[in-house]
Amino acid sequence: MSKKSELEKKIRESEAELDMLEQKRLRSMSEFIVALVNHETPAPEDVEYFKTFSGLIDLERENLRMLNNELEKLSKK
Repeated sequence: MSKKSELEKKIRESEAELDMLEQKRLRSMSEFIVALVNHETPAPEDVEYFKTFSGLIDLERENLRMLNNELEKLSKK
């Protein structure tokens, strides 16, 4: 498999992973909203899930940027 094809595959996989993580974060965010609407404190587990998924999303976005930059450099050659 060529380097370009491999990078394109990794980019698709990274985008899919990012979508999945964002969906999971949205579910934990909905728990925050419910707590706020009900004037309650969110459960510590929900806070931890939100922080964890946010961190993973940041890492995956950085990975995606790196892959796209690498593909762009390869395409210029």
